[in-house]
Amino acid sequence: QVRLVESGGGLAQAGGSQTLHCAASGSIFSGNTMGWYRQAPGKQRELVARITSGGNTAYAASVKGRFTISRDNPTNTVYLQMNSLKPEDTAVYYCNTFPISPYWGQGTQVTVSS
Repeated sequence: QVRLVESGGGLAQAGGSQTLHCAASGSIFSGNTMGWYRQAPGKQRELVARITSGGNTAYAASVKGRFTISRDNPTNTVYLQMNSLKPEDTAVYYCNTFPISPYWGQGTQVTVSS
């Protein structure tokens, strides 16, 4: 059974930090590049960051230098450390493979107030 469970979001002030967690089932995690995506109200879902099974990372220009993606392969967990948060980071954040699979979790809401 495929499972993606995001957590760690909430309300933050601009300039603050949050860490998101994604617990994935082994079937979707093992050996795959994993990504964090976000969808703001009225906007399309976008890729924020991705990480290969070997730990190579890539970031969207809008978050580069502020966000850090990491993974723990033995526990099938992906993290997103978000620093220097901005109001425009407000969105529902999801994890999935990269390229995306048909499986989505419920996401976790991140709201950044100015």
